[in-house]
Amino acid sequence: MRSFKEVETFLAGMNRAEKAELLQWVARDLGDAVPGIESDPLVSGGEACIVRTRIPVWLLVQARRLGTSEADLLRSYPTLRAEDLVNAWAYYRSHREEIEQQIMENEAA
Repeated sequence: MRSFKEVETFLAGMNRAEKAELLQWVARDLGDAVPGIESDPLVSGGEACIVRTRIPVWLLVQARRLGTSEADLLRSYPTLRAEDLVNAWAYYRSHREEIEQQIMENEAA
């Protein structure tokens, strides 16, 4: 991977149309990304988790379904912040099928 300085120099050499095209590509690539949520094949089997933790989004969604309040979730998971829950709910809204599948798989296990 190039250093930031190299990338900055490369970008400085691009014209406005090329930069606009690059920006459009980045926006498409990140289109369904949710801040604060990451999927890493080496963490929780690649399930979407809250960053800095190994807490999967599906677990939080299922806990909320079962009546656990946000305050209780924050007490139960001291590493969680309120913004993490907001990010989890946003991720669920845009990745509903994925999360529903993970809930089903974990209930069956």
